Amino acid sequence: MSKPLYKRVLLKLSGEALAGDKGFGLDTDTVNSIAIQIKELMELQVEVAVVVGGGNFWRGRTGEGMDRTTADYMGMLATVINGLALQDALENIGVLTRVQTAIEMRQIAEPYIRRRAVRHLEKNRIVIFAAGTGNPYFSTDTTAALRAAEIEAEVILLAKKVDAVYDKDPNEFDDAKKFDELSYIDVLKLGLKVMDSTATSLCMDNKIPIKVFGLDNPENIKKIIFGEQIGTYIHN
Repeated sequence: MSKPLYKRVLLKLSGEALAGDKGFGLDTDTVNSIAIQIKELMELQVEVAVVVGGGNFWRGRTGEGMDRTTADYMGMLATVINGLALQDALENIGVLTRVQTAIEMRQIAEPYIRRRAVRHLEKNRIVIFAAGTGNPYFSTDTTAALRAAEIEAEVILLAKKVDAVYDKDPNEFDDAKKFDELSYIDVLKLGLKVMDSTATSLCMDNKIPIKVFGLDNPENIKKIIFGEQIGTYIHN
């Protein structure tokens, strides 16, 4: 077997991805499938950190008429629910996992400490980063870019319900154009809804490549790790 292209990766999972076809909440089969895919990476000696979103339960913008800060904190708590669910699925298949939260809740997870996170990765443990950055007005996309820079991940694997980046929603428009490769500037100039502009700029400044792909095929993560071109590759 060929050697994996990356040694340390950050996997960004949207909350919607964890909901599967249900669209809301957690789909057990989907969460278990993702856990198995992560375990396969670990068995290839790839260090894996995960950032989870919370959109399957709550988004800050969902709280119409609500104070933005309060709504964002509620979204952060939703990511903790997803992080614990993924941890449970991983540990059920024998994978040592740690959840670290940007908001301290010591009874259920470790507080985020960069050196401790890196040490867990070096010991072949999966680290799940939850509660976003711990600050309102920042998305979990920004969290993914920030944590990837902090732990020196070689790439961000951006798992979506869509298989790549398109110029418009492929579920609504038959003529949507798929991009195989983009620069960070392209993403910003074209206003593509890959990551928010803060996250994209952070990746650009720190030269962190992004691979956008769909979770529909359980082999996709492994294909990316071995350098196969699927989805969309975003880099300088």
